[in-house]
This record gives sequence, C-alpha cells and structure tokens, in this order.
Amino acid sequence: MNPNPPKCCWRRDLSEFRGLNDRERSGFLICLEWFENFRLRYGLPADRDAAKAFWADQVKREGIEREAWQFEQWGEAIRWYLEWLKACDLEGKDHRSLIERARAAATSTGARRGLAPRTVECYSAWIGRFAKFAESAEKMMEVQTGTDFLQAIVAQEDCAYSTQRQALNALAFYFKHVCGMEDPVFNVKLRKTSQRVPVVLSKKETGVLLNEMKATEERYALAAQLQYGSGLRQTELLRLRIKDVDLDRKTLTVRGGKGDKDRVTVIPRSLVDSLAGQIEKARHLWERDRENDVAGVYLPGALARKFRAAAKEFAWQYLFPAKEVTVDPRTGIERRHHLLAGVYGKALKRAVNRLGMQKRVTSHALRHSFATHLLEDGADLRTIQELLGHEDITTTEIYLHVAVGANGMGVTSPLDLQPLES
Repeated sequence: MNPNPPKCCWRRDLSEFRGLNDRERSGFLICLEWFENFRLRYGLPADRDAAKAFWADQVKREGIEREAWQFEQWGEAIRWYLEWLKACDLEGKDHRSLIERARAAATSTGARRGLAPRTVECYSAWIGRFAKFAESAEKMMEVQTGTDFLQAIVAQEDCAYSTQRQALNALAFYFKHVCGMEDPVFNVKLRKTSQRVPVVLSKKETGVLLNEMKATEERYALAAQLQYGSGLRQTELLRLRIKDVDLDRKTLTVRGGKGDKDRVTVIPRSLVDSLAGQIEKARHLWERDRENDVAGVYLPGALARKFRAAAKEFAWQYLFPAKEVTVDPRTGIERRHHLLAGVYGKALKRAVNRLGMQKRVTSHALRHSFATHLLEDGADLRTIQELLGHEDITTTEIYLHVAVGANGMGVTSPLDLQPLES
C-alpha cells in the first residue's frame, strides 16, 4: 500500500466536517498531525495497522501518565481518520458505497455528539436505508428526498408510530449535524397506531419467577428483584452507580433515563440487606482493579473532563459490574463495564423457559408488573407516573387496561349466572 495519504486531504475534510465544534476540531488536528508525523517517520501506510502502532508506541507509551479525556479524544480522532480513509477508498464505487459512507458519517457524528451507542447504531441504520432510497449523494442533501423517504415508510410499511418517529429523528439528526442544515422541515404526517396492552405477570407469577431466578440464576436474581421492585427500565437498572443508591432513605436516583431525565424511585425494604452485600461485592472488584491499574469506569465526555479522577472513585462504579474486564469500543480502553443487557436477558429467559410460562416475558415485563401491581393495590396514577418517569400521564394510563382488583375485574360473567348442569 502506498505510504502517502489518499488523494483527498484529511486536513481539508476535517476543517469542513460539521460534527465537531472548534475546540474539538483543534484537538483532533493536534492528534492527527502527531499521528501523521509518526507514520511518515517510519514509512508506514495510511491504514488501521499504522494507527494501532501509533497508539501502542506513542499514546500508551510506558512511563507517561495520560488523562481519561485524552484517551477518549485521541481515540475518537483516530476513529474519525479511519472512517475518512474508508470513505476515500469508496469514492466513485458502486451504489452500496454510498450507504456505507452515510452510515460511517452518522456513526462518527453521533459519537462526537454524545449519543448513546444504541442510538448511534439505530440512526446509522436508518440513514443507510435513506442512502439506498436516495441513490445519489446529491439527492441525500435534499430535504424533499427525506420527506419522500418518510412518506414511503408511513404509507408502505406497517410499522409502529414509535418506529416512524425513530426514522424522523434519525433524518433530522442527519440533516442537522451531518449536512449542517439549521432547521430541516419534513412535510409528512406520521400515522398513529393502536397502543398495545403490555405483558403483565400476576403477583403469583412474579413471585414464582423471582424465586426461580434466586434458585437457578443467583448471580442475576438481585437485578431482577430490583427491576421489579423499583420499576426500572433495563438500561436504567444496569447503569446504576453506587452513588445513586441511598439505602438509608431507601431511594434510587435514576440518572439520564429516557429523554435524558433524572428521577427518584423506591428501593424495596426487603432488598436493603441484599443491596448492601452487592455494594461490597462491587467494592471488592473495584479494589482489585485499582491494584491491577485498570482504567476507571466509563463516564460521558463532559463528566470525564470535569471530574477527571471520578472514573476511579468507588462512588462512580456500577452497582452491577461485569464479571470480566473488557475493551470499551468507544475509546479502545480496557475497563470494567456494567453487566451486559444480553447476559441479563438470557438469564431471565432461561428461568421463564424452565417454568414453562406461556406469556412472552422479557425484562420489561417486570417494569409493567411493578406499575400494574401498584395500581391494583390502590396507588394513584400520578405517583406511578413519577416512579416510572413517564413524561405524559396518558402513557401511564395504559395500565388501567390490565389492572384488576382483588376480585378480578369487578364484574360477573353472565355465564356464571346460568344454571348449567355440572
């Protein structure tokens, strides 16, 4: 491979890239100039292997202390460069390359703007579909093409209203932050779909499931109990940090929940001792990581820069840490992540299958059951709305359709009034 950079100039493209503010652009420029000097000094080609060599020899050089924000910023700069290389290689190729370039642009910009990895992945998938629909880079820059795409989604695909909103948000992100348009307007009316009744376990079923988890999936049983007992979404449960657990007041503070909102919910009294034990287990792993000089836990960009030592403080560690240390895909740093959603979800599914439950039970059913059982026990909708973190009380009202009183739904079936022979 030619050691010289591709025909397009990364410095020019970096200066025109709209996913960075001026301060971030300056940081990227410093890092990439440093990388280019290293690469040319040793006659290395412009590729991923050269980036790995630079990271090992220069960034992680033994004896030099680096801050977490430096690893994060420099890692993002190198990832931008590698995506830029990929885009250059794809120029002038077939239609599929347009899709790959669009997704790469969404991924890079989304990461820089602090979107959650799952949101970035979702947006890049929608933007890839939009690229296929547009068929050319010129069409992808036109808001009318975006409107046509959304109209096709609404008219031709039998998808939920939330999915339509997802596509709209992805396109708005693309035109604002990738194309640099200030206020794109899509003249399309989304189609409202019927609200589905959630899967809810009875109190007896919930007890049986949690007991099964405790007997056969002990490592994940406390997480399931807390999700049901506090009404948490799965991501909220797994991202809980030690500092947000107040055992004295028996409250949990959920940080950055849906809509990036904080809220406070209840800790079940029956779990106080178990949670105290879980905190001590997390402390043991934290002490071992400190002895092995493992990097601190992940903190969002602004927090990592403001509280540079916080990542290694015990208060910021996850309540449910992962069993093993892994490489953080966002930064390339080896650190301890929280318990993975897939691992927790599979443990719950194994317990459901062993019990032979006929309902489609996911971890979210525990949250639905929390709300429904509170309603059945006389809690008011406004309180339940606050505990769940719903923005609109109409979302909470769905539980009115599934809640039943102590004597069933409060009515007698006409069949029960018929004098039928046994």
